[in-house]
Amino acid sequence: MPSARLFTVKGRVQGVFFRDSTRRIAESLEITGYAINLPNGDVEVLACGGRAAIAELAAWLQQGPRMARVSGIIEREADYEDRKAFTTR
Repeated sequence: MPSARLFTVKGRVQGVFFRDSTRRIAESLEITGYAINLPNGDVEVLACGGRAAIAELAAWLQQGPRMARVSGIIEREADYEDRKAFTTR
């Protein structure tokens, strides 16, 4: 059964290819959703897919790409959205 989680990733996560790297990992896990920059410097990630795949993405978000410095993550339930892809903006 598909599920959805919403993540707010804090730290040095903008300007370090965080969104694009997240998209590539999500696509490899067959997760749909999005990664967007927030005005306060955080990145918001919506992940829709299987629970195991979302758990794997969540583990990756703790570190992010090589140049990122993740200082914390807020994770919460989200409404599942039937999306066709994982997007960034």
